[in-house]
Amino acid sequence: MPEKYEKYVCTLSPELQQQAKDELNEDPARRQEDIDAIRKWLKKQPHINARMDDWNILRFLRGCKFSLERTKEKMDMFYTCKTAVPEWFANRDPDEPKMRELLQMGVLVPTLPGTLAPNGARIMIGRPGLRDPSNSSVGDMTRCMYTVLDVLLEEDDLVSVVVVNMVIDVQGLTFAHVAQMTAPIIKKMSTIIQDGYPMRPKALHYINTPAAFDTVFNIFKSFMKEKMKKRIHIHGSDLSSLHKHIPPSLLPKEYGGTNGTVEDITRHWLKRVEARKQWLKEDEQYKVDESKRPGKPKTSSDLFGIEGSFRQLNVD
Repeated sequence: MPEKYEKYVCTLSPELQQQAKDELNEDPARRQEDIDAIRKWLKKQPHINARMDDWNILRFLRGCKFSLERTKEKMDMFYTCKTAVPEWFANRDPDEPKMRELLQMGVLVPTLPGTLAPNGARIMIGRPGLRDPSNSSVGDMTRCMYTVLDVLLEEDDLVSVVVVNMVIDVQGLTFAHVAQMTAPIIKKMSTIIQDGYPMRPKALHYINTPAAFDTVFNIFKSFMKEKMKKRIHIHGSDLSSLHKHIPPSLLPKEYGGTNGTVEDITRHWLKRVEARKQWLKEDEQYKVDESKRPGKPKTSSDLFGIEGSFRQLNVD
């Protein structure tokens, strides 16, 4: 990943640069000024240790449609959430046995780079029913999924501009999986994705829904914002229904598409995460220190509606 965003943003096609202007209020003439303004603000926040490079700030600006105030709120929230749940955002070594097992399974497989829907959307496929709940936890899976997501966001500028369509394949989901999906865990996952990440989720497509699906889905839905509830599509096992929303040319073979295979995509992201091993280790230092936050420190209850404050993660 280039250190300077100028080398990276120019990889956008003219069409995507126009989309960034039309949909995200991105003004090339003002872009650097906005980045510098956020960096200046970050340096004045005693509690936030954030990545200060242009690219990191740019993607948050894009995710907030270049509203400086919303960008400040989202960046604070991102690093606060990351610190609040260290079990998901630390120890993300791709050689750690449990992490490697889940990466090789492909519990999250973003479509291969460069594959875009006609409306400029990026496709990501989640497969939470693959893992064995007797030897892995929801936390293991979530840590793996956020690892892939962070690498994707760091390396692919398309995701900072286009909307994201999530395909959740819940085939294999059992009541043993559901028993691990407690309300506090689901609330944390929903809050982090909706309020912390600089993404534009457009739609959630659920496929291969088993009997156990309704139980966990109803909990997830209770924590969704109203606008996201309106973007939910449940297709059962009907791939033709999914194809009405996502062209087969963008989906892998296993989902009735022509865009490679899940095995190919899984290998691709395993290699990308492996290449980011040192970056992931270094990423642990970027967080907040609640003891230095101006005003009242934030607690888990403030963030997730869960009583009790979280402890600061100590990294050697």
